[in-house]
Amino acid sequence: MSSGDAPGKKLNEGKTKIVYELPNNQVLLQSKDRISANNAQKVNDLEGKAAISTATACKVFEYLDKIGIKSHFIKKHSDTAFVCLNCDMIPIEWVTRRIATGSFLKRNPGVKEGHRFAPPKLEIFYKDDAAGDPQWSFEQLIAAELTHGGVTIGQHEIDVMSKMTVTIFEVLEKAWSALDCSLIDMKIEFGINSTGEIVLADIIDSDSWRLWPSGDRRLMVDKQVYREMKDITKEGLELVKRNFQWVSQKLDDFIPKPKGMAVVLMGSASDQAHGEKIRNECKKFGFVCEIRVTSAHKGTTETLHILAEYESLGIPIVFIAVAGRSNGLGPVLSGNASFPVINCPPVKPDWGTEDIWSSLRLPSGLGCSTVMSPEGAAWCAAQMLSLNDHVIWSTIRARQTNTWIKLKDDDRKVQEALNANGAH
Repeated sequence: MSSGDAPGKKLNEGKTKIVYELPNNQVLLQSKDRISANNAQKVNDLEGKAAISTATACKVFEYLDKIGIKSHFIKKHSDTAFVCLNCDMIPIEWVTRRIATGSFLKRNPGVKEGHRFAPPKLEIFYKDDAAGDPQWSFEQLIAAELTHGGVTIGQHEIDVMSKMTVTIFEVLEKAWSALDCSLIDMKIEFGINSTGEIVLADIIDSDSWRLWPSGDRRLMVDKQVYREMKDITKEGLELVKRNFQWVSQKLDDFIPKPKGMAVVLMGSASDQAHGEKIRNECKKFGFVCEIRVTSAHKGTTETLHILAEYESLGIPIVFIAVAGRSNGLGPVLSGNASFPVINCPPVKPDWGTEDIWSSLRLPSGLGCSTVMSPEGAAWCAAQMLSLNDHVIWSTIRARQTNTWIKLKDDDRKVQEALNANGAH
């Protein structure tokens, strides 16, 4: 532990964690060996829970960081604490539900347990233990005019947090699904960082969600087991602890090795710069992209040999053909491969309008698509590979959400500038 990581003044203490001040506008989130439910009406010590919660939270935040979700998380500090950005917390719990169960059924009589929400159901609750964390509408949240980190929570901020909440749920749902476990619902919180940006904050651990292995409620491994205990026994608490340990251990499999890859086949070494742009974009999605040189016109046998080499690997592969003057590479690959083929010709200004037709107008029985930009070709390949890889799928979803938020932020800035200049 460095001197800069030594905890300073206690900033806040809750039922299951303590927040300490650190230098450089950072804080230490220290978990407790304690479990609680029903707004602290049920509280028990649980030895080892702090370490399990910290391990769980760090693995979740590390996964979210890998795919591009912004949070306050910086690094693991110890077995029972992690370092994060000091955020001004917004006192709202954002709850996303895929399956109707728990308190939702009590608040919505007539809805049957197991009803599936598509899209996910989004609810918000104001954090107030004394009042039982009442459910709020978005209109109530706007009317409250909550101000945190210099930001007053209005429609814009609600839209951003709503978008982020559903995205975070969906990417974690996808990851758990890959492990044959259903994410039923979860709660998260947001904070405002020092730059005024909304980021995922607080902690995500087994107190935060419902998890049903194989989609079977009887196998649940979350805090609901503790909530439903009529009598708290040592054996019962040990069961809860084992469930939490199981969840933390399963998170080690959240980031498997990529299941597929892309292969850029160039008609000439002179196309290498174009091919490398595609490869670099593929890396951003987290999958391998190899580059080969082969000409379907001048070395058809070798082209088919390279194709057979990759098809023999037995993994999902997307072929990207980079050939300009007369693209025979893409059509030949498409006519002989079972895997998808994308044409991405390096079109030149002089003959580009004529050359492009060799990628667009194809014989019957061929299904290769044509994407003009290297970035677009990588996106297309990523979307194809995401059918078998939850990490790539989640990276795409996170990037789409970040783009959505940036556009919304840019729109507000433009509107504010126009209003300030009296343009309206």
